[in-house]
Amino acid sequence: MTALDTARPRRRSFLIDNPSVMIFIAALGVFTVVATVLSEGFGVGLLSTSLVKTLGKTLCLCMIAIAMDLVWGYCGILSLGHFAFFGLGGYMIGMWLMYARTETIVIESLANAPLPPTEQEIIDAIGVQIFGVVGSSDFPWIWAFADSLAIQLALVVLVPGLLALVFGWLAFRSRVTGVYLSILTQAMTLALSLYLFQNDSGLRGNNGLSGLQNLPGLDETPQSIVSIWFLWASALALALTYLFAAWLVSGKFGSVVQAIRDDEARVRFLGYPVEGFKLFVFTLTAVIAGIAGALYYPQAGIINPAELAPIASIYLAVWVAIGGRGRLYGAVIGAAVVSLLSTWFTGGRAPDIPLGFYTVQWVDWWQVLLGIGFVCVTLFAPKGLGGLVDLFVDTKRLAQRRPETSAAELASPRPQPSEN
Repeated sequence: MTALDTARPRRRSFLIDNPSVMIFIAALGVFTVVATVLSEGFGVGLLSTSLVKTLGKTLCLCMIAIAMDLVWGYCGILSLGHFAFFGLGGYMIGMWLMYARTETIVIESLANAPLPPTEQEIIDAIGVQIFGVVGSSDFPWIWAFADSLAIQLALVVLVPGLLALVFGWLAFRSRVTGVYLSILTQAMTLALSLYLFQNDSGLRGNNGLSGLQNLPGLDETPQSIVSIWFLWASALALALTYLFAAWLVSGKFGSVVQAIRDDEARVRFLGYPVEGFKLFVFTLTAVIAGIAGALYYPQAGIINPAELAPIASIYLAVWVAIGGRGRLYGAVIGAAVVSLLSTWFTGGRAPDIPLGFYTVQWVDWWQVLLGIGFVCVTLFAPKGLGGLVDLFVDTKRLAQRRPETSAAELASPRPQPSEN
């Protein structure tokens, strides 16, 4: 062992170097336990089933906010199309849920027929039930595997991932950056949304997929129990996503990605495959968004093409900006705060404000309030709500770095000492 080896500090544990990860997971665990104890299904009934579903959906939105923070806050790619991947994940699992549920209903209705129905008759009856609303009874080719849960779960990952891979490869190899890339992602989302609005898209057009909250084989299980199951699944998925994202950005990969955000030309000059890094992050975050959508829409109960509209992806960027981009916990805080406030204001729970000449109804004014909040955060608190957390976080590790050290310098190779 050389003197250089003995002088080199031992690499500490990832969790020791990142205490915020354990704090976040512990807080999420406490939140999940408290919500379970207060729920109607397993607890004292202080939280209604609808509120438990809202909390579960909020955890899914926090997942996609982490994905948005990775691609924008860390890599510098302002994507205005990640909600398209979120919606595609919901459509993939929704197809199986709707097919399996309809199959059960059809079989039960044909059980009293004079002659046992054939397999083709059952399939035709399922097609009529699902696609009769758009004037069809034939299954489109995209429903070829709708009867297989395993394949549809795989498609939750593969469809958003492949779309992001193809789109990202075409965009990044052409070195499209900045606002032009944002416009392209928005155009992709708009084109996909307009296509799904058509009745011949194979996904029931504007009607979308409904009844997703009814899990096949669990007809006797009340929604109060099912909502808790989804809350647990959403909390587990969020914890794993946060842990993986924190591990990903804490090492050299994270330094390179942040260097690309700060000075892409310099990183490319240093020899790093910039396009490869950007494509990996873009595809990975699309997969995370797809998984989040697959957990979200069974709790929402319905999905339609309006969920993929570009405005949804713009809202996502606003959440991350308000929470504080470049901070994983900031993205979670922003998504949770804005989502819960939106539910409160638009759900009729916020009292109207009579001004005599005019009555302020928050259902109409919530978006104005959100816009004002976004402007105020941008002007007066550029670190977002997550910046408040920084006041209580141990900054010892950051203080050891030189203040002028940039992410690009961290990513550049360091010269090795010569051996005499």
